[in-house]
Amino acid sequence: MNSAAFPVTSSRPRAQVTGRAGQLPWSVPAVLGVIGGILLALGVPWGAAALLAGVALALLDARPGLAALALLGGGAGWLSAHTVLARPDPLTPWLGAQVTLKGEWDGQFLTLSAPRARLAVSPKPAQGPGVLEVAGRLVAPQGRDVPGGFDQAAWLRSQGGLLVPTPGAVLVGARVRAHQPEGGLRGWFRRGLSAGLTERQAALMQAIELGDRSDISREEFAEGYAVRDAFARAGLAHLMALSGQNVALITGVLVWLLIRLGAAPAWRYGLPAALLLPYLLLVQPSPSITRAVIMGAAVLIALALGRGRPDPLGLIALAALACLLPFPLWLLDVGFQLSFLAVLALTQTLRVAGRLPARWPHALRLAISATLLAELGTLPVVAGTFGQLPLVGLPANLVAGVIMAALVPLGFVAGLLGPLAAPLNVVSGLLASALLAVAETFGRAPVLSWGAIGAAGVVAYATALGAGWLWLLGRVRARTALGTLLACLLLTALPGWLRPAREVVFLDVGQGDSTLIRLPGLTMLVDAGGSVGSDYDVGGRTVVPALRALGVRQLDVLVATHADTDHIEGVPAVLRALPVGELWVGHRKRGDPVLDAALAEAQARGVPVREVRRGDRVQAAGAALTVLWPTGQDWHDEDNENSVALTLESRGWRAAFLGDLAQAGEAMAGPGNLDLLKAAHHGSRHSTGAALLTQATPADTVISVGRNTYGHPHPDVLARLAQAGSKVWRTDQVGTVRWPVP
Repeated sequence: MNSAAFPVTSSRPRAQVTGRAGQLPWSVPAVLGVIGGILLALGVPWGAAALLAGVALALLDARPGLAALALLGGGAGWLSAHTVLARPDPLTPWLGAQVTLKGEWDGQFLTLSAPRARLAVSPKPAQGPGVLEVAGRLVAPQGRDVPGGFDQAAWLRSQGGLLVPTPGAVLVGARVRAHQPEGGLRGWFRRGLSAGLTERQAALMQAIELGDRSDISREEFAEGYAVRDAFARAGLAHLMALSGQNVALITGVLVWLLIRLGAAPAWRYGLPAALLLPYLLLVQPSPSITRAVIMGAAVLIALALGRGRPDPLGLIALAALACLLPFPLWLLDVGFQLSFLAVLALTQTLRVAGRLPARWPHALRLAISATLLAELGTLPVVAGTFGQLPLVGLPANLVAGVIMAALVPLGFVAGLLGPLAAPLNVVSGLLASALLAVAETFGRAPVLSWGAIGAAGVVAYATALGAGWLWLLGRVRARTALGTLLACLLLTALPGWLRPAREVVFLDVGQGDSTLIRLPGLTMLVDAGGSVGSDYDVGGRTVVPALRALGVRQLDVLVATHADTDHIEGVPAVLRALPVGELWVGHRKRGDPVLDAALAEAQARGVPVREVRRGDRVQAAGAALTVLWPTGQDWHDEDNENSVALTLESRGWRAAFLGDLAQAGEAMAGPGNLDLLKAAHHGSRHSTGAALLTQATPADTVISVGRNTYGHPHPDVLARLAQAGSKVWRTDQVGTVRWPVP
């Protein structure tokens, strides 16, 4: 290994760049150039800043050659990203068609041989990896249509590379026709991970050893309390993503064994390094494990050659180069970002450990420092992407780390033994159960909800981070660093305090309804969506993340308009996730499973249930929300006709939310003149009648609708709205609609 490129470092903490020429690893300006080129290919102007930063660092190091390398990296990054982005998807001509496909299923993507393509499958098959024949309809992936939502299109785009097809389509309504379990080494390894274990233990082992979270995603500790959610709330989600921990533990055990056998350094470190490539092929490349393998191999090779440990910053930059040149859009992948931010933060472990009380055991100081640094380093990505920050990550990781130290090597050996691993898995099963118990226990702790992070938040985070870095270097006092942190927190909170939200947000929940009304002193959610005939949790996976992204930490009122799945199936998930002041219902229908589930969750959470009637009103900040329907005198056999209907009035502006009322119900509710109408029943032809439009004359109409077979919105409704001169906003076309309230 070229020691000029990767200077040997000691175990003592020190600054990476000393100010003397020739101290900057060549890989640093090179990777900044590559990042800049990729961003420019994506149309992000900030890419130029990254490219110029690489050039500037090289010139400050008095090495013009490195400046040229940064520019060369920019060109390489742009070319790599452009090549991936410009490559057509061979499945595009079949979008919208019903098809039957056969290919290799890896638990995440279906890979076809002719044409050579990869695609996502929804719902994800319960069958494990192997050869899969599946039928469904090909559609284009969806973008982020709701705050805090999952941008499927961007994520799929990031999974392609120069030599790997980019998934560009989704097979929806998937029905498995045939399945042949995975064979070969991976099939053998997978059988070893599950031999003699319970389904939950086996699912956890597959996630820990192979990064396959398909089975663990279906496991629940209790109804509404998923295993994956528990790991996330406990700050342990990273344990189910293959990373440096796996590489360090497995290679560490192997190196220890070779030392015990008296192997020479070349064998002691060279053999584990040589085995890392087969290991990567076994578990399949992903950003975090690829980075870990590259860095682990470089360290082992350097030790085998007697060169010492490579410079951490140069090594991290080299790993990023090796990842981004063949997979340029990994730059947008959350796993890539978390992995590299965490390992960058971990370079300061010794510095932080040196600040902890010397009387504490050295191993404990290192463990605490590493956990805190990893959490702080990834904070903006975790908070901005997942909308919550675990509060018990430190103790949970300290306990889980002890278990993982034994579980990961044992699980790997069990995989190598295949079906013969049952005796060994007696121990692995106990450890897996212990880890599950840690996640279940710590996952019940509260979390800190977090809204979307804007430019100001990034600047505040960087400023606070800089103050902490200067404190570590001894350049500023602790009180100065702490004061800077508090000032940054205050400044990011000020806009919300000085100008609280005043808006109506029509969330894009597909074929369903969920509307958020935000006023100073009142936050109300009308319905929480649902998915008919599917096990997808719209409330937990779409509505709750959206509320967190919008900065909603509690609800004063949650309205369940009527007993329809697509309106209130998500209510229990919202009740579990956020404090709620009251649950409003209209018709308290008996024996309806969806409404019963909502009422039961409200009772379990101690949330009062209020049966509202026409004339009920709540006021806040000069605005009034009034119940138009139901009257409570007679109940209709059709649940839609019993919908809770509301008007919102503020400073002469009026809006109405009519649930699923039909035309007769709309007329009896009589919302009066309106500026904004939330069309009833997703634009059904039986609603939004001519009489209502003549009375209301809304300038704008919002239709909450998704992909459906009901014909919503009906052409007759669209024609009536056009005749009335009302502009239509459809969530299936424009995504979430945010409307300011005067």
